[in-house]
Amino acid sequence: MPLDALPPMQHGSVGLRLVRARDARTLQRELLENRAWLQPWEATIPGGVATFDMRVSIRRLLQQYRDGAGYPFVMECDGEIAGQLNIWGVSRGSLCSATIGYWVSERFAGRGITPTAVALATDASFEQYGLHRMEICIRPENQASIRVVQKLGFRYEGLRRRFIHIDGDWRDHYAFALTREDVPEGVLRRWVQGRAPRDAGAIPSAGAPGQ
Repeated sequence: MPLDALPPMQHGSVGLRLVRARDARTLQRELLENRAWLQPWEATIPGGVATFDMRVSIRRLLQQYRDGAGYPFVMECDGEIAGQLNIWGVSRGSLCSATIGYWVSERFAGRGITPTAVALATDASFEQYGLHRMEICIRPENQASIRVVQKLGFRYEGLRRRFIHIDGDWRDHYAFALTREDVPEGVLRRWVQGRAPRDAGAIPSAGAPGQ
């Protein structure tokens, strides 16, 4: 898939565009400067050593994009890189589903960048990329990310125990999802107009780890 086939997206000051090789230095600097902020939520490899070679990471992400397995973006605020958002694990055929993962620099947190970017990416997935279901899995401890999906009306679908290797161990995750039929008007429009269901992402007490 050619790299120029994915147009950038914009809503207000928030932009979402395909990651580029020349973003490596900026992204690597942001990751290193935000270690304490990001490390508790970073995916790791069992028995592996964490590396921060963004050039290698971007090459892999772009190859996945060319192979149709993912859509790797940078999030921008007023033209400045604020973080990354990746649509990964793309399944076609009878599933037509994928997962969203993201991180944002601490200095950009709390400014509505992440929910806007997630809404843009989900709408593009449903309207342009031919997907039917989008999932976001979040550690129970990550209240900021949970608030993002709850704001957007993602539906809580359960607890996945020891689901992803994060920060050096297998961690429980809550699963949230939307299907195309849930948001015929679009995720972004529904949220901006204040019509996202407030209780869709509510987590029942029975879904909490250890219960």
